[in-house]
Amino acid sequence: MSPDITKHSAKPPLRSMPPIERFTPLTPHMAISPTVSVVVPAMNEAENLPHVFATLPQWIDEIVLVDGNSVDDTVAVAKRLRPNVRVVTQTGKGKGDALAAGFAACTSDIIVMIDADGSTDGREIIQFVGALVTGADFVKGSRYATGGGSDDLTFTRTFGNKVLTGLVNKIYGTQYTDLCYGYNAFWARHLDVLNIDCAGFEVETLMNIRAAKAGLKIQEVPSHERCRIHGESNLHAVRDGIRVLKTIIREWRAKPAAVLPEPQTAAPAADQGAA
Repeated sequence: MSPDITKHSAKPPLRSMPPIERFTPLTPHMAISPTVSVVVPAMNEAENLPHVFATLPQWIDEIVLVDGNSVDDTVAVAKRLRPNVRVVTQTGKGKGDALAAGFAACTSDIIVMIDADGSTDGREIIQFVGALVTGADFVKGSRYATGGGSDDLTFTRTFGNKVLTGLVNKIYGTQYTDLCYGYNAFWARHLDVLNIDCAGFEVETLMNIRAAKAGLKIQEVPSHERCRIHGESNLHAVRDGIRVLKTIIREWRAKPAAVLPEPQTAAPAADQGAA
């Protein structure tokens, strides 16, 4: 995993270990006590959901499918695959709007966001959760970190992402390697500072910027992006790149977010609910 993007020198006070019955085994060597929700925004993704859901770990506590008023069998397929899936019907439009609705519906301690087109691999969720329970506040996937990659990045998307990533790093003093990627996870308690209030694909950039402005401890983990399995993407590199640029400028001009108090001690894995 990449080194922390933002660092705090102080450490928060320790809290008591949760009772053993609250731990969920992830691997033979790791168990966690926090609960995990996965948010999947989807519009007409019935053909892709079997592939996506097959990669989701069984230990996930909650899957929240945000349906963008699909005209295919997206909801029916999701319920057949996971009868306990929570379905939220999107009232607005766009990925940012869908994620805001999904986040609001989550009931777990940790929220993970993935795509419904098969490009993000649910088997990587353990990396994101592992980083959170060992001290991170916000974990972002990176296709450019060592061990990451992409089968789908065009020259235009790669160039635009690098330029926009460099701009954010310069403005906010971050060390991001991948700004425009939709695989992220965070503690639900930070929803207020992330405050999703955009509609489109610029949502990933907005979250990354607001996490940095709020002083959250951010960590990147490597992720491999695959090509969409079925259907066509709604992403348009130039149009959405302009929206991302406007978001960067708007956030730069906005009042600084309330910075979280400096923690007083670093929490070991057990303090974050890992064993």
